[in-house]
Amino acid sequence: MTKHSGSSMHRVPSSGAVEHGYPSGHLGHLTEHEEHALVEFKTLLEEKGLYQPGNPPSHDDPTLLRFLRARKFVPEDAYGQFSETERFRSANQIEVLYDTIDIESYEASRKLYPRFTGRRDKRGIPIYVFQIRHLDSHAVSKYEKSTETTYSKAKTDGKTPAKLLRLFALYENLTRFAQPLSSECVDRPHPETPITLSTNIVDISHVSLRMFWNLKAHMQAASQLATAHYPETLDRIFIIGAPMFFSTVWGWIKRWFDPVTVSKIFILHDHDVLPVLTSFMHMKDIPKSYGGELDWDFFEDPAWDDEIMRVCQWENGYTTFPPGPLYWRQIDDGKRLECLAVGSSDGKERKDRVCTITRAYPPKTAEDTLASASVSQTDDATEGEETFATPPTEKAVLNGEVPMANIAALSIAEGDLQ
Repeated sequence: MTKHSGSSMHRVPSSGAVEHGYPSGHLGHLTEHEEHALVEFKTLLEEKGLYQPGNPPSHDDPTLLRFLRARKFVPEDAYGQFSETERFRSANQIEVLYDTIDIESYEASRKLYPRFTGRRDKRGIPIYVFQIRHLDSHAVSKYEKSTETTYSKAKTDGKTPAKLLRLFALYENLTRFAQPLSSECVDRPHPETPITLSTNIVDISHVSLRMFWNLKAHMQAASQLATAHYPETLDRIFIIGAPMFFSTVWGWIKRWFDPVTVSKIFILHDHDVLPVLTSFMHMKDIPKSYGGELDWDFFEDPAWDDEIMRVCQWENGYTTFPPGPLYWRQIDDGKRLECLAVGSSDGKERKDRVCTITRAYPPKTAEDTLASASVSQTDDATEGEETFATPPTEKAVLNGEVPMANIAALSIAEGDLQ
């Protein structure tokens, strides 16, 4: 058992850990091998009837890349996970679920899972906070019972528990609302690269050992759902407020989650919370309860940052995003996005346009691609360069990583937590 002095930030290692963090493996930062894998993956999916090219295509590149990253850019392996996800989505009509879910039910679900603060970290990745202490057995039991009632028009496969289908709606909000919104904010490194991740602060202060055990099924379900059907949407989990007994129970708690998820968990001691969080986030985007400047509480609506408010052009009387499910849809050949508020109230469905965004980096059209290829063929200076590849010598001024001087202190042996 090895002990280290200095920082007590605990990284739990895993053989399944992602080797390279954002933006490696993301659009605009692909190696030649990864570029080829994406092309092969699209071809394979199209042959299997699971992908249709076009403007817009049935699935965008950032979504396809999530599945490829999860399977180490092996198209055949990614196909297996992707096809199972598509089968599950079809069997449970996930899009219908999200479009018609009762807004009050949806908002009730948000109180039991990580909540978007309306802020982003230094790389532009949305920040979520999850407070555990209010999830006692009574609250969880009451919630699970409430999910048994009909709350959407979606038909299900009859096997998936209703509480998990509500959780699907929350993941839909992450991938169809929060991440696309963050992608359109350009006050970040690599503004042309879509955001497909989330940064999470998990507050486990005032949680008893009994509560941890009672929450096993609740937390396992969320993790398994993300791993199976929403891969590569998690960047880091910062666990704060760990009680004294936590180091002795971590050995069995970590078995609730898959190795890749465990590899992304950092356990912070009280005196390390602010130094570590400020390595990834600005003070103005860290809630006051964790030492920052953001006046935001877990049960409050998101406190939208200035850049989000700047890019949104509000319509139909809206001046902020309303409660309930929301998603973005391309308009004007992809040059703009519209935000639609959906869901239902008292059985009446809504589909309101809330705002639009003029895209700083609209997707390339077929004509753009052909023109780019023509220029590339006649330009000796760029001969052989990949369409999306970043020059090897280019390095972001700010990439959100912990300063190199601290790297050695951040990785510790698994035995240090015992």
